[in-house]
Amino acid sequence: MSMKAVPVISGDTLVLRGSPGPQGQPPKERYGYSRNPWAFESRDFLRAMTIGKPISFTSTHSLPSNDDTTRDLGTAEIGGLDLTSELLKNGWAKVKDLKRDPTDDDTRKRDLEAEAKAAGLGIWNPHGPQTRAVHHTMPQDSQAFVSEWKGKSIDALVEQVRDGSTLRVRLFMPDGQHQLINIALAGVRCARTSSKPDESSEPWAEEAKFFTESRLLQRAVHVVILSLPSSPATPFQTGTSAPPQPASIFIVIHPAGNVAEHLVAAGLARIVDWHAGMLASGGGMERLRAAEKVAKEKRAYLYASAPTSSATPSTKTNGSPNENSRSFEGAVIRIWSGDQISVAEKESGKERRLYLSSTRGPKLSDPKQAFYAQEAREFLRKRLIGKNVRVTVDFVRPREGEFEERECATVRYGGQNSNIAEQLIEKGLAIVVRHRRDDEDRSPDYDKFMAAEQAALTETRGIHSGKEQPPPKQPLNLSETAARANSFLSGFKRQGKIPAVVEYVASGSRFKLFLPRDNQTLTLVLGGIRAPRTARNASEKSEPFGSEAAEFSTRRYMQRDVEFEVESADKSGGFIGALWLKNENAAVSLAREGYAFVHAFSADGLSWAKQIYDAEAEAKQARRNVWKDYDEEAEKAAQAPVEDVSTPLKPEYIDVIISDVRTKNGLSFSVQILNTEGIASLEKLMRDFSLHHKSAAVPANFTPSNGDLVSAKFSDGSWYRAKIRRASPIKKEAEVTFIDYGNQDTVAFSNLRPLDPKFRSLPGQAQDARLSFVKLVNPDSEYYPEAIDRFRSLCEGRKLIANIDQREGNILHLRLIDPADPASAQNPLACINADLLREGLASIDRKNCKYLGAYPHVVKSLQECVAAGKRERLGMFEFGDIEEDE
Repeated sequence: MSMKAVPVISGDTLVLRGSPGPQGQPPKERYGYSRNPWAFESRDFLRAMTIGKPISFTSTHSLPSNDDTTRDLGTAEIGGLDLTSELLKNGWAKVKDLKRDPTDDDTRKRDLEAEAKAAGLGIWNPHGPQTRAVHHTMPQDSQAFVSEWKGKSIDALVEQVRDGSTLRVRLFMPDGQHQLINIALAGVRCARTSSKPDESSEPWAEEAKFFTESRLLQRAVHVVILSLPSSPATPFQTGTSAPPQPASIFIVIHPAGNVAEHLVAAGLARIVDWHAGMLASGGGMERLRAAEKVAKEKRAYLYASAPTSSATPSTKTNGSPNENSRSFEGAVIRIWSGDQISVAEKESGKERRLYLSSTRGPKLSDPKQAFYAQEAREFLRKRLIGKNVRVTVDFVRPREGEFEERECATVRYGGQNSNIAEQLIEKGLAIVVRHRRDDEDRSPDYDKFMAAEQAALTETRGIHSGKEQPPPKQPLNLSETAARANSFLSGFKRQGKIPAVVEYVASGSRFKLFLPRDNQTLTLVLGGIRAPRTARNASEKSEPFGSEAAEFSTRRYMQRDVEFEVESADKSGGFIGALWLKNENAAVSLAREGYAFVHAFSADGLSWAKQIYDAEAEAKQARRNVWKDYDEEAEKAAQAPVEDVSTPLKPEYIDVIISDVRTKNGLSFSVQILNTEGIASLEKLMRDFSLHHKSAAVPANFTPSNGDLVSAKFSDGSWYRAKIRRASPIKKEAEVTFIDYGNQDTVAFSNLRPLDPKFRSLPGQAQDARLSFVKLVNPDSEYYPEAIDRFRSLCEGRKLIANIDQREGNILHLRLIDPADPASAQNPLACINADLLREGLASIDRKNCKYLGAYPHVVKSLQECVAAGKRERLGMFEFGDIEEDE
């Protein structure tokens, strides 16, 4: 009969197995004895010669059997060679003493034995058998043994196959010793065979065992040790039952490849997910997944009921389809926890709350996990908040009890397309969810997650460190009472801009800030504006655009690193001030987008008041949001000046310098208000500005737009801050106003640069102004050039004292006083305005200065100056007692 040797029991005993049945059933085995037992070398010679090869066996007679295996005595041939003769010829067998007359065959065997003996072959070696130590159990310090040989390839011989994925092997150690050890194949698990007579094996267990036996039993292989058995339970999955660990975990490499991959491809083994931490880095898990895909497509054995490969996440039974796209780009607008974020879709702006696939973060509610929960949340915040990400929804968990439907997704960011969940796990700030074996809903990077978790476990990072960290201390709420807020007010005002994190957005202009450095929280209300109110509970109704304003602030500032300045505090303990995101003033942004009104009473005292007013004007012009029904004509009518202003302004003397004089369409000028923080800041800014533009890169094809803030090169060769009044892409030039000096110019695009954000925070220092009570002669008058020259000589570039007599929008009506004029010390009404009247170069402006009636004593003094000019026939009175038509 033709059979194959499976194991070689000894130097004269084989286990023979026939061909598999028509359905692949394991065939019956027969024990064949070649007469005499020998030692390891004899067995190894016979093993190397016969294992796995076709053998012709002739049974001479059978022995009584104690089990289902037939035991025969007889002769065997392999490739025409008689095995008994080969054993004798190579000195690995002796001829048995006979009690009968020898036959010719017996004589031939004696001759073969004599030849081997004469040559000293095999057991006839005069030096005796080689001695070696054989260890049948693992060393007492098994961990040290694994650490010494981990990752190294060791020659071995498979001595026994217990089931398809559990083997007993003989390791041939480099020092000549033999170490017998039980091993489990890395990455897979086969069905278990019965270990007791009254037990039945698991389905397909015998087929898996036969598959492995027929390929590995008593074959020379290479094994790579990976790990000792260890529980895959994670720091906050203590209730998870670990699968049994019968042996050390090895990769077994046959000349035909890793047997685990072949088992999976044949459908006789399932992948063990938690082994991915040991295999993923070398591509082992990737190859196993490919083999699993092949088995599922064939529906082989264990995968007979596997879902078809055409199934997509949207058609899975536990993934309810909806109108949401499965892949999209968006911006992260909120971090809920260490494994939950909210992303606003780039195209639609819709907010979607996402759970990181196959990832579980620590729970803030658990005191033992609270520290790491906060660390994980902060890790996500620093890397994702406000950033653009690419999202792929892997599966959707349906609603269960108190849990809403959950979209589980892979979130990638940055140029490296990094998976944020993998980074969390690698830092030890999250764990990998252990899915059920039949749960196909998992991250496509699941094996990488397991490898990352193994790395974190090895390096004892984060939650794997074994250290018990105390839960974070509750931050001190500085806005809890007005008294507490006032005690910190002066300190905040001295500090200027203070770093913080926006923890919560209560409305468009009300924020809760967290100060990480001091572990404090406070409420900040934006000064200078009023945003529409939002409903605080279900019974209230939001003001128009209140919800939209809150949504705008939430998406723009929530959980961002910001800076804030404090101006004052309110009666409820809230601080009033400004919020800065980089160089963006939140109040100005809200006003520009039409989500807030300027609150004139508080805005006028702010250094950025002009920016807020300009932003509101822009929103009105564009009819944005709260200004959607804005009527410019109606507002002008409502704000039209009254015929007479009966109440004068309180005297307000300021030190000024005339920074620019404009003569087109009549006289107007700009002043800088001296002795203020703004001027001191401007001097420092201009020093930094000059240094910046010595090394600043020239942008390619920069085209400014109307209203843009830019750096502009003036005719003196220096760079100054400016605002575009009108840009002409055809002429490649723009009309600009230099916001710190008030002068205007036309500048070529080549001499314009985008204004660097670090130079935007200081408001423009130039203030538009005009002379109060008076106006110069008309531009068509022959005395107009003389009047302009006289005004320049008296005022331009000089430090003067001014009193604000009226505010007309952003224009100040000023009485200019020369402190060097002796008359100003004697007469409080002496001023440059009066001098121009006296010299016949100006007249009282009754049409545009409607406040004359509020200052009768000033008007009387000015009328006396006009009379003096007429008497002396100065200026326009040169040829008679005549004034310009009013």
